[in-house]
Amino acid sequence: MKCAMIGGTGLIGSQVVKKLNAAGHEAAPLSLSTGVDVITGRGLEKAVADADVVINLTNSPTFDEASLTFFQTSMDNVLAASHKGGVGHVVILSIVGTDQVPGFVHYRAKTLQEEVLKAGPIPYSIVRATQFMEFIDAVLSSTTEDGTVRLPSTLVQPIAAQDVSDTVADVATGPPLNSTINIAGPDVFSLDELGRITLNARPDGRTVVTDDTAGMFAAVHGDAIIAKGDARIASTHYNDWLTHPRTGST
Repeated sequence: MKCAMIGGTGLIGSQVVKKLNAAGHEAAPLSLSTGVDVITGRGLEKAVADADVVINLTNSPTFDEASLTFFQTSMDNVLAASHKGGVGHVVILSIVGTDQVPGFVHYRAKTLQEEVLKAGPIPYSIVRATQFMEFIDAVLSSTTEDGTVRLPSTLVQPIAAQDVSDTVADVATGPPLNSTINIAGPDVFSLDELGRITLNARPDGRTVVTDDTAGMFAAVHGDAIIAKGDARIASTHYNDWLTHPRTGST
């Protein structure tokens, strides 16, 4: 299959490109660095022409109101170019529970992206993942002050990027789902507990204090971003990933 990977140089995209090419497909990584701009449309039509599947893993550079415009514009441009190029399947990566957290503008923006794709002219698949294990350090840093990390007790179900990329590659090379699948890690933690586990394994002098008003995840309540029902549960446990973060030991 010819696979056009938009956002193919990022954390998930680069892994998906490697997996698809290793399996004998033709996967080209597309991004601003390769001359493809999903906002202006520069290079987009040529990049996706005659592709069997377009995988759109681009993300907004900000989490504020501008993210709504980013996902509306980028998805419109990707769909227009894909339709013109005869693409038969478009895949995007979204977030579990993105439509359950209206107080978080970035999640509203991801919901908008899903809605634009569903309303478009091309068969599609949406893969919703829980929070990436690789992002926990950034979460800790965002609420650190004077050696104290303030984290809410929000429930999270972290998943390794390797497991996400496996699912995206699998979905991209299959028939369009015309629906959404959820994927998640095998363990549920409160975010403050996850912070303590991380700093116990990688001590750096910081301590975690529970603060349900701290950081962007304070907008999440209950089990809104926990996978439910028939979600695919990945095999990589967070404690194993802490020991083998590159390979996602299972």
